[in-house]
Amino acid sequence: MNTRKRLAAMRRAGALPEQAAPPPPNPACVVAADQRCEHSLVDRELNRRMFEYEEGVRGRFTAIVGTLKTLSDCRHTLDFVDQAQQIARDRLGFELPGELLEDAWVAGLNLRALHAYCTFRAFKVCVDRAHLDQQPLCERSLLDSGFIQSCGYHTVDISPCADGRLQGLVPFIFRMAPNDAVYVKAYAGALFDVEADVADWTQRELCRLTGGIPGGEDGNYLKIAVYHFSTSNPTHEGCAAHGSNDRQATELALERLNELRAAIDNTFGLGAAPDILLVGVDTDIDAIRVHLPDGNGDISPHRYVESFRLYQDTLGMNAGDARAHIESAVAQAEQASGWARGAGTTPPGIRRLVLLLLEANLSQIEYVIQHHAGRYQVIGHNERFICVGEAMSELQLRNKFYFAHLDTVEEGANDMDVGIRIFTGLNIRHGLGIPILVHFHYSSHVPGARERAVQRCKRVKAAVESRYPKLYENQQLFCQMAVSDIHGNERCTFVENETETVAH
Repeated sequence: MNTRKRLAAMRRAGALPEQAAPPPPNPACVVAADQRCEHSLVDRELNRRMFEYEEGVRGRFTAIVGTLKTLSDCRHTLDFVDQAQQIARDRLGFELPGELLEDAWVAGLNLRALHAYCTFRAFKVCVDRAHLDQQPLCERSLLDSGFIQSCGYHTVDISPCADGRLQGLVPFIFRMAPNDAVYVKAYAGALFDVEADVADWTQRELCRLTGGIPGGEDGNYLKIAVYHFSTSNPTHEGCAAHGSNDRQATELALERLNELRAAIDNTFGLGAAPDILLVGVDTDIDAIRVHLPDGNGDISPHRYVESFRLYQDTLGMNAGDARAHIESAVAQAEQASGWARGAGTTPPGIRRLVLLLLEANLSQIEYVIQHHAGRYQVIGHNERFICVGEAMSELQLRNKFYFAHLDTVEEGANDMDVGIRIFTGLNIRHGLGIPILVHFHYSSHVPGARERAVQRCKRVKAAVESRYPKLYENQQLFCQMAVSDIHGNERCTFVENETETVAH
């Protein structure tokens, strides 16, 4: 299906506004009669496979609204329950809770509850199919675990903003293969918890020192913070946590990185701190801005290289010349003067990673050009649900869910409030509720861990409902609890009370 037909189908399904304005052109390249946006460093086969994956995942969610509208129209038929279940099986791939259908002829359909239930089930189906769907993507990703170790890192810890537009950061924007060395923890505004990160660094260092990270004995730890911005509507579609203030988003993310380095150096001795990297993402086109560390590992907000300019400058070059140009652009940024001046050049390991990160992102820039008309039709929020607790790495795709990493609602209050504010516009304003998935991992190697994970889910669920009492009392808040085993096969198992379909 071409881009125009796909967007029209999304509008009919209610996933896009009817009068969505055409997106501005991509600054890197505009497809025209005399202009072919086909870069020599782009993996088009990987782009094709990723588009198939995106279409398959999105299709499971876009079918929900149309299906519920059909059920609403036929709820007075004599065989409504049987008919509704057949429609759900055919269009969604699963059945609906009988108790939400049986009394529809009297009380009407509880469309809010059905919408939330379908959202959670669609997500579960995607998680169950993730290994099958994503395997072709992992096979062609440039930044795999072997490459990461060759750059001198045993762990890459990434903290993007919790914004749903960054949910596809690792496989799409970074083109980084999912692996055990890569961790993602999202926070509103990319303002990660420094104390929690010190604990994570300590645990990984302990694993390294005891031989628990094969091949990583001599490696280092890399912390990446990822902020975002919008070039087409910078004052309204930037980072909500920073009021779309791009300068604030950049400087505060960098401040957290520096605080992490200082905390570890002050605690464990000078030189113990991990390497750091700051990356910005233009969520309109998925291009990246990489801020280069200097010889001391220090980062300036003003010293960076932008991938969309590299795409533009190297379009038409052969692969060798294009790579040479990218390396030259990085070297030029390293020698910048004024506010961007640094103390020496970027260390070899992280420089090598940056070079391939910039190259890999060229494929994503072309992906957006070829499959999304050059710039995403929906440049703002279009998430389906909120995930709180610990992320599900099995599904990483733009605008699928807003994620708030937390152990307790109190510590993640800001992230939760931003998410509720976003979904007030996305769902509440249109009569729908807010689906919230409360998810935590456990280790089957630890006795009693699953039961404790379930108890954490229950505490967070109760705290969410208490924090937003009006939404809860008005049946506009739907919480579903789930747990996953980090060492076994259990993935996103719903652990709601057996007699309840969806908590609200």
